Amino acid sequence: MKRTTVFLSEALERELQLHAAREGRSTASVVREALSEYVAQRRTPGKLPSFAGAFSSGRSDTAERHEELLFRERAPERAAPKPSASPVHTGRARRRTR
Repeated sequence: MKRTTVFLSEALERELQLHAAREGRSTASVVREALSEYVAQRRTPGKLPSFAGAFSSGRSDTAERHEELLFRERAPERAAPKPSASPVHTGRARRRTR
């Protein structure tokens, strides 16, 4: 935790101390709870950029494929199989013509 200093009027400090005593808590814990609730109520939800949703890809499966679309460039590249040096034997004998 980090320590901070808050300046209060004498009346507010008295009310804070009385409230904390009635609750059986420290004034610091009451202040932490009050500040947490205050900040949470005023937190603005993350806004999308103005251009979000402005374009159409023409695809209807974007939501289902989002991971593939977002991370396809980060996927490790798979090495292509090397061509074999010897011819592939299919198991069939070749007929000789005379």
